[in-house]
Amino acid sequence: MTAAGTDSLDRLRREAASCRACPLWENATQTVFGEGPSDAEIMLVGEQPGDREDLAGRPFVGPAGLLLNRALADAGVDRARVYVTNAVKHFKFEPRGKRRLHKRPNNDEIERCKIWLDRERELVQPRTIIALGVTAARSLTGETVTIAKMRKVPVAMADGTTLVITVHPSALLRIKDEADKRAAYKEFVADLKAAKTAAAKKA
Repeated sequence: MTAAGTDSLDRLRREAASCRACPLWENATQTVFGEGPSDAEIMLVGEQPGDREDLAGRPFVGPAGLLLNRALADAGVDRARVYVTNAVKHFKFEPRGKRRLHKRPNNDEIERCKIWLDRERELVQPRTIIALGVTAARSLTGETVTIAKMRKVPVAMADGTTLVITVHPSALLRIKDEADKRAAYKEFVADLKAAKTAAAKKA
C-alpha cells in the first residue's frame, strides 16, 4: 500500500463521512466507507452496509461478511489484499420492533452515492471488480442487471477494468435447503476464482 494512496483514501473517507446527498444518513449510525489496500488488484463491491456494519463502521463484518471471507479463502484470494466497499455507504432499513431490517436502496440513492464509488475506483485502480448483487451491478454499469444472465460473462469497463458479476453472499444465507446452499456456495467460489484469474491476466 503506497503512503500517497492511503492518504488519498483517508481524505476521501473523511469527506464521505459528512455526505448528505440523500436522506439515508438521517437514520444511519455512520457512513461505512471502503477498506483495503490502495493498490489492490481486486475490488469487491457490495450493496450497502448491514446492521452490524452500520454499528461497526466497517464493510462486510456481519454474517454475510463471514461467509464472504470463507469463500475468498476457498477461492485462494487473500481478503487483506482486496479492497472491499459498497455501492451505497449508509444503512437503509425498516424498524421492526427492536430489529432493523435491511431495505434495498432505490435507484436515486444508488446514483447519489455513486460519486464515492467512482472516486474509490479512481484511487485504487483495481484490475478486476467483483459486483456482489444487483445493486452493485446497477451502480457499476448504470443498468438493471439480471445476475443469472451476467454472472458468467465478464464485462470490459471503459477504464480497462474487468467486471465480474455474481450474487451477494447474503443471498446464500437465505437458502434453506442444504444441498442447494452447498451448490450455490460452490458456484460463488467459482466466480471469485474467475475474478482472481482475470486480475492475474492483467498483471
